[in-house]
Amino acid sequence: MSTQQIPVVILSGFLGSGKTTLLNHLLRSARGTRIGVMVNDFGEIGIDAMTVAGQVGSTVSLGNGCLCCAVDASELDEYLEVLTRPSSGLDVIVIEASGLAEPQELVRMVLASENARIMYGGLVQVVDAAEFAATRERHPETDRHLALADLVVVNKTDRVPEEELGTVHGTVAELAGRAAVIRASYGRVDPEVLFDRVVPEGEIEGQMSIEDLLYGDPDDEAGHPHAHYETLSFSTGTALHPRRLMAFLDSRPRGLYRIKGFVDLGPADPDNRYVVHAVGRFLRFFPEPWPAGEEKLTQLVLIGSGIDAPTLRKGLAGCELNGPGDVPDEHSMWGVLRYVPEPEPEPDPEPGPDAAP
Repeated sequence: MSTQQIPVVILSGFLGSGKTTLLNHLLRSARGTRIGVMVNDFGEIGIDAMTVAGQVGSTVSLGNGCLCCAVDASELDEYLEVLTRPSSGLDVIVIEASGLAEPQELVRMVLASENARIMYGGLVQVVDAAEFAATRERHPETDRHLALADLVVVNKTDRVPEEELGTVHGTVAELAGRAAVIRASYGRVDPEVLFDRVVPEGEIEGQMSIEDLLYGDPDDEAGHPHAHYETLSFSTGTALHPRRLMAFLDSRPRGLYRIKGFVDLGPADPDNRYVVHAVGRFLRFFPEPWPAGEEKLTQLVLIGSGIDAPTLRKGLAGCELNGPGDVPDEHSMWGVLRYVPEPEPEPDPEPGPDAAP
């Protein structure tokens, strides 16, 4: 089923920005979620790979059930094939790019991959707030990388006075365009910003886990709160007009990073609900039959930074059908269907013993 695809998140940023610190934080704090890690060191196993959860190898099982790979970019598809096998049981894959990597190339390779078990999970660019001006001077491509990002983490904010931090944040936001920009110290980004956390069996979502109660979180004890972000939930029993929904999605504002959930498109396709997966500029719909006996609802969660929740809610409400006279025409689904992946071709049947040569 398409909805079971594994998101692949690309973590990028120049040397010293804090990518590995952020990644280690994700590994520690996403309890219940199995994260596959690929450390892209372009051939040589580097010091960054060695600091990820304290272990390194071509394929290593970590203590929390994750996998760590140190790979060259040319091996990306090969390792994605390994990590996405059902036996791996992974929920998300994070590629930590080399500090000198070209993120555009990694994004292109993920989007062009023929692996049907993955989907693009976004490009996260990490910025060192304290060294931002010097980084731009040393690496003129910084501005271009920020323009490519779906989410920018302005890291090491504890090292910068508030006035200077405001200037850095404003410059980053201007360069990043529509991307969400969040601030963090010590790479403390809530995993829920980047991917859906898997709640272990027996644990109620939102409650503290046994590990939290017994051991706490070392980062919390150090007094480093998570980077701030906002979530908006939208639910309605009224079907949405596909054309108005696409107008809303095409104009989604700066700072809105992820959209996930299901939409009911009513008479435009009464047999299916559409799973929505949007991250940054990337958008996909996955049609699937309505579960038998389930009420037909649109249920969406929007995640971002600095988002205007009332305006977004009003925009989504404006997509609802307005009574019997508001009927989608025969062409109204074209915009949605542009973002539905092509179905996988059926494999050719094995020839029988009596097949002609």
